[in-house]
Amino acid sequence: MKKFAKLLLFMVIGMALMTGCGSAKDARTSAEPVAVNVIALKGPTAMGMVDFMDRAQAGAITDNDYHFEIAATADEVTPKLVQGQVDIAAVPANLASVLYNNTEGGVQVLAVNTLGVIYIVESGDMVSDISDLKGKMVYASGKGATPEYALNFILEQNGIDPEKDLTIEWKSEHAECLSALMAEENAIAMLPQPFVTTAQTKSDKIRVALDLTEEWDKLDVDSSLLTGVVVARKEFVESNPSAVEAFMEHYGASVTFVNENVEDAAALIEKYDIVPSAVAVRAVPQCNIVFITGDEMKRKLSGYLAVLLEQNPKAVGGKLPDDDFYYAHG
Repeated sequence: MKKFAKLLLFMVIGMALMTGCGSAKDARTSAEPVAVNVIALKGPTAMGMVDFMDRAQAGAITDNDYHFEIAATADEVTPKLVQGQVDIAAVPANLASVLYNNTEGGVQVLAVNTLGVIYIVESGDMVSDISDLKGKMVYASGKGATPEYALNFILEQNGIDPEKDLTIEWKSEHAECLSALMAEENAIAMLPQPFVTTAQTKSDKIRVALDLTEEWDKLDVDSSLLTGVVVARKEFVESNPSAVEAFMEHYGASVTFVNENVEDAAALIEKYDIVPSAVAVRAVPQCNIVFITGDEMKRKLSGYLAVLLEQNPKAVGGKLPDDDFYYAHG
């Protein structure tokens, strides 16, 4: 009788443990779906999302209710994020820091999604090393923004004075640089992707002379040249941790798809009116689309922001973000 009682007790305990484990598992996997409003800038920062967007739109992803929007400029993104109209946004890397400071820590960066996409291109054959820019005239756009700060940093680290050793003619738009490059022989311009590829589709004389991401890496500084990151409202992150982790999982898979299936991705990039597929199929491999999270994200981004702070404090919102700026993925 005692043996039977003990056996019964063990069975009850075992069932209780199994029930407890099942409940815990159910709690992790049955989080209520939430609306997740996402906005991305038209260009490389949106390209990595296209598979995620397409699968969500087709009903293949159902864990949450995802809504995607593509904006033409950062000016469209900022108010929507600050006012809570969107929850997650793909934005320029320095803008993430500005938003953090302007909202008193109201945003967190989830991932780096685009490394450098800036190139020195020419319609001749004069530049093969950064030192070759001495004495030259370079068309560029992005004065007072990341392109200028990145170029100045690379030049200065190579002992070249941006003010004295070359002439930089600043244009208001990338398209103006493209026009100048196309109109002149032996012209040099600083252009981002996909404008580089657009130029090359229009003229076989246009060649990439320098990849500024590679030039940055040659400096052996503890940072990377970055273009874009993904941020989220801190309130949304804290209220919906499961939804944020689900977003990260889908987004990471989408970036992998885009990099490994360029032609299929190019078709989606055209479908979502980012750039034509003929441009995308050539541009994607040069767009440095990535999904970097955690400690590596923090190291690369904090180092990059420190460089910008030294160039112009306004570029990062006056000061470097605190540690709570960096989301701890997983």
